[in-house]
Amino acid sequence: MASKSVYPLQALAAQLGLELRVKAGAPGNTLITGLATLASASAGQLSFYHNPRYNADLRQTQASAVIVHPQHIDLCPTSCLLSEQPYVSFAKASHLFVASPAAPVGIHPLAMVDPSVKVAANVSVAANVVIGPGVTLSEGVRIDANCVIGPDCQLGAHTHLYPNVTLYHGVSLGERCLVHANVVIGGDGFGFATSKGQHHKIAQLGGVRIGADVEIGASSTIDRGALDDTVIGDGVKIDNQVQIAHNVRVGANTIICGCSAIAGSSVIGKNCTIAGAVGIINHITICDGVTVTAMSLVNQDIDEPGIYSSGTGLDLSSQWRRNIVRFKELDDMARRVNRLEKLANQDDPAKSS
Repeated sequence: MASKSVYPLQALAAQLGLELRVKAGAPGNTLITGLATLASASAGQLSFYHNPRYNADLRQTQASAVIVHPQHIDLCPTSCLLSEQPYVSFAKASHLFVASPAAPVGIHPLAMVDPSVKVAANVSVAANVVIGPGVTLSEGVRIDANCVIGPDCQLGAHTHLYPNVTLYHGVSLGERCLVHANVVIGGDGFGFATSKGQHHKIAQLGGVRIGADVEIGASSTIDRGALDDTVIGDGVKIDNQVQIAHNVRVGANTIICGCSAIAGSSVIGKNCTIAGAVGIINHITICDGVTVTAMSLVNQDIDEPGIYSSGTGLDLSSQWRRNIVRFKELDDMARRVNRLEKLANQDDPAKSS
């Protein structure tokens, strides 16, 4: 849907708290009607520059204005909005041009809402939503079509559930959360005790507690705790198709990218980045400020901030297969090298003394 928002360039700069540098000869009251990439932008659109790989696009852009760092102003052929963090300023600008329709306030006649549910002001509940007993919907909550909310859940102010979200019983969501389509929160954790070849299910007695300003991508799953709650801290951002198992704790402002899986009772610190398709085994602890790169396996605790990787880089299959054979020989090769070094030291009086 095209944006209907229009901002004079000077007013837009003021709204974003940025200094405006108008290109010589350009009107300072140019109307900005939307956002675009440097390469595709046309007159009336705002773009941004934050990566040197787009130098050529910046020099040739037809945008009416570009958000740039002050040190790159000479590269820009058009009016500039100066920002120390152009990408962050672009993120803020994007919200000014959102065109999604507002949801009607009230409960749709086709929704099934238990009489005990507490409904605050300005709540929107769409068709075919089912809400169980003991639920609290705080001010401005929006629940789109076909969502199911189990008993005793709590939704913080201005939280938005997109279509087909399922919350099992005892799930708590903080303020301003965004939960995208087909997310399941509070399903049973994968807990079994095995005896004589039989798997005996462990009842999952905990819940799920999610902080404020959390976003959860489509088709992700967060399991309830076995005894204690599964806990997601404030400001956490979870991509699509992420699996978070029972009793996991994720610290504030951590980002978890698509298709990652975190096994039971692992603890991830604050301000971490877990890249795509990362696997974290159970009972792992990761300290604050850690980045794990894509497709890595975390099978031991990480107690120092930094960037961590595992696995091997992409290569031709024929070369990769030969390397895999060599990997299996590394331990034996290391032992042989150690023996050779000892022999060399014995033959060299200077080294053996």
